[in-house]
Amino acid sequence: MPAEWAPHRGTWLSWPHRESSWPGKFEPVPLVFVEIVRELAHEEVHINVTGAEMEAEVRRLLGEAGVEIGGARAKRRVFFHQNPTNDAWCRDHGPIFVQRETASGRREEAIVDWGYNAWGGKYPPFDLDDVVPTRIGTKFGLRVFQPRIVMEGGSLDVNGRGTLLTTESCLLNPNRNPELTREQIEQRLRDFLGVTTILWLGDGIEGDDTDGHVDDLTRFVDESTVVTVVEEDPRDPNYAPLRENLERLRGMRDQDGRLLKVVTLPMPPAMHHDGQRLPASYANFYIANGVVLLPAYHPPTDAIVRDILQRQFPTRRVVPIDSADLVWGLGSFHCVTQQWPAV
Repeated sequence: MPAEWAPHRGTWLSWPHRESSWPGKFEPVPLVFVEIVRELAHEEVHINVTGAEMEAEVRRLLGEAGVEIGGARAKRRVFFHQNPTNDAWCRDHGPIFVQRETASGRREEAIVDWGYNAWGGKYPPFDLDDVVPTRIGTKFGLRVFQPRIVMEGGSLDVNGRGTLLTTESCLLNPNRNPELTREQIEQRLRDFLGVTTILWLGDGIEGDDTDGHVDDLTRFVDESTVVTVVEEDPRDPNYAPLRENLERLRGMRDQDGRLLKVVTLPMPPAMHHDGQRLPASYANFYIANGVVLLPAYHPPTDAIVRDILQRQFPTRRVVPIDSADLVWGLGSFHCVTQQWPAV
């Protein structure tokens, strides 16, 4: 599995339509997706829609916002696919692309289609989401591997050289694969993603209904460096688990036995909606060709994080986009995107 910063052919999105994912606050969410497409349309953007009616509506929204989706005089950059979905979290139900080099030196790609059960059966139905990767593989004539294990893309982060980061709270949760041991889960990751070294963090952040996805905690930013969120307020419930994860990271080594370089990011101030703690985290950024989409929550800390990430990605623009409405659905930009690496 290539690292996220490797050159992309494009990005996959599943257009939002499940209003219950943003109860009482759905109206602004499609406009956040419009901003995502606007910033990503210099690479291909592939959008799953439920049918022709939704495609027409999305085309209208993009057109009204001045987003060029292709035409007689413009190179086509936005593509629509009538793949019905239950929800918009494409990181978790979308295709994981893997690559290998053939004996002739040619690179070929395939898709890994994990089993998907909406984070332990929390939000049925999820049958449409579960088959999205295979539908995409069929459309593009790609081989599809089915490991027959429940897994979500947001629970994994790789450096593209053989090292994978994940969490015990998610992958070892009995609501995913109760019949598998830790060692058996690790073997599936090695078999289907080509990794050799698996690094385990502990618990996730408060309000994260995924049971602790790593993309809200710690992310590779190059082959040997991670950024990880920390909470400075000892009274905050996130303080202790994030400190424990930080201590683990400082002793972790990559596939070549080298200690990881660890850079810390602050957490935004605690966010609540209708009395519920939201999983607002700056680790949920998305890396694309030439740009990093940064969820923005609080201008003073947004600026600090932007500066830190800009130093990590000197050849990309770090673009903050307001994520206060999106995160009410309990996820942000990394959760709704899935990269399609270039071959």
